[in-house]
Amino acid sequence: MNITEQDSNHQNLHSLSFAELVRGINTEDMGVALSVQEKLHQIEALCELVYQRMSRGGRLFYMGAGTSGRLGIVDASECPPTYGVEQGLVIGIIAGGDSAIRKAVEFAEDDTLQGFLDLEAYSVNENDVVVGISASGRTPYVLGALNACREKGIATGCIVCNPGSVIAAASNAPVEVVTGPEFVTGSTRMKAGTATKMVLNMITTSVMIRLGRVVGNKMVDMQLSNDKLIERGTRMVMQSTGLSEAASRDLLLKYGSVRKAVEAATA
Repeated sequence: MNITEQDSNHQNLHSLSFAELVRGINTEDMGVALSVQEKLHQIEALCELVYQRMSRGGRLFYMGAGTSGRLGIVDASECPPTYGVEQGLVIGIIAGGDSAIRKAVEFAEDDTLQGFLDLEAYSVNENDVVVGISASGRTPYVLGALNACREKGIATGCIVCNPGSVIAAASNAPVEVVTGPEFVTGSTRMKAGTATKMVLNMITTSVMIRLGRVVGNKMVDMQLSNDKLIERGTRMVMQSTGLSEAASRDLLLKYGSVRKAVEAATA
């Protein structure tokens, strides 16, 4: 039995108070960051693989079912507004298609062939890297896709929460964060999901930094999609140029990004 499927360390949950429930959940969550810390070397290797592929024009694909698929889609969807990269550079794919983002599609994760078919719709190729996300480490949809990628010379990685899994074995750069039994037995949207989100944050953040999408510690290419981000961008231009707030805002809106506004002001 996978560790993520083992019985919870907490018993008789139905009889506990809210205070006892949230304390128990918090106690379990405290160990997640430490579990991730133990696998930083694996995360570093996966980041390096993604960086190599993206540096030569490749894309990053995330693939998963259920919660795992949704987490990949969230991370992918946040890259364009945060770092100003084009849509389609980081792509999240979920078993069952986009409708499965909101509503579970029965048995979609059990199809061993559909995963690579979904990748082929994006013309996946040897420049790309495909990262499978699966708490169990055995999701057929993900495993089938990764095996097909390996056969075709496409680099693979994974994020799993059980040791020695078949998905890790199918990956060039596996990340195995062992989070242990869940507070509610088998509910891997909890600790396993939290660990997965932490690793995804590390991958795209560190890779985008290395790709030059951050200057200092600032998101200089972020999309100006709301008033809060325009205000943030204005402050960043002010800090970099010494210009007034009004002048900085005008430059920002004229050129469309902090990077371009600062370059124009300092040219």
